[in-house]
Amino acid sequence: MKRRHALGVLLLAAAAGSGCGFRLRESSGLPFETLHTTFSRTSALGSEFRRVVRSGSGTRIVDTREEAEAILVVLSENREKEAIGFSTTGRPVEYELRLRTAFRVDDAAGHNLLPRTALVVRREISVGEIQLLSKQLEEERIFQEMRSDMVQQMVRRLATITPRDSK
Repeated sequence: MKRRHALGVLLLAAAAGSGCGFRLRESSGLPFETLHTTFSRTSALGSEFRRVVRSGSGTRIVDTREEAEAILVVLSENREKEAIGFSTTGRPVEYELRLRTAFRVDDAAGHNLLPRTALVVRREISVGEIQLLSKQLEEERIFQEMRSDMVQQMVRRLATITPRDSK
C-alpha cells in the first residue's frame, strides 16, 4: 500500500513538473541575416563568438563589411589578472581574473544600432605555493568559462537590436 502511495505521489510530481512550462534557455536568434565582426583572427573570444553564432542562430558570419547587414565593431578586448590577497610573507595567494570587452554594432550604412557597450566578467582564484602548475591549468579553464559567459552576454545584447528599415 505504501509503495502504491509513493508511486502515485511520484507520478503526480512528474505530471506537475511537465506542465509548468520549464524549458532550458535557448540560444537567442539574432535580428539580422549576415554579420561581420572585427575580432582579430587570433582572438579566442572571437573564435568562441563565431562558433556560438554559427551553431545557435540563422545568422551567417561574413568576411567583409560589404556583405554584412550588421557589423560588430570590437573596440577593446582585455584579459587581466590582479593579486587581491597576500600571505603573511607577502606572496600573492588570491587573484581576481577579469575579461573585459567593449563593442558597438553598426548597420551596413554606418548607422549605429547598438551604442558602445562594455562588459566585464570576473572570477576569483586562490593559489597555494605547492599547487602552482595545477592552478595555472585551472586559471586557463576559468578564462575559457569566462569567454563562454562573455559571448552569451554579447549574443543576448545583439538579440535585442531592432534593425533600421532599409528604405
